Amino acid sequence: MHREGANPENVALEDVLCDFCGEASWAAGAPCVEGHRGSLICGVCLTSAWRAVSSGSISEETDEPCTLCLENREDLRWRGLRVEANACLRCVKQAAGVLHKSKDWDWVKPERP
Repeated sequence: MHREGANPENVALEDVLCDFCGEASWAAGAPCVEGHRGSLICGVCLTSAWRAVSSGSISEETDEPCTLCLENREDLRWRGLRVEANACLRCVKQAAGVLHKSKDWDWVKPERP
């Protein structure tokens, strides 16, 4: 998502925000994973999503496409603070794998409960 008032012709790093919390930005130096068409999940939201997936508490079903992959899968979904955004199970797992393996970020998958 883009910060309100961002110039769509000249989007700056601080204008690109996490779709799930609406707070973390690329410019903040926080770990983030980009999805399709500029969608973004920050490390804090990904930690929450991964914990939900690991504990089996991810259980929401929706007809809406996943915010990250834009696909309408039959996977269960995780929602962050912004209820209009959802992440399918596949994207949560892929994003966690990306950040966990990245040498640029100090993010690790949380322990399974």
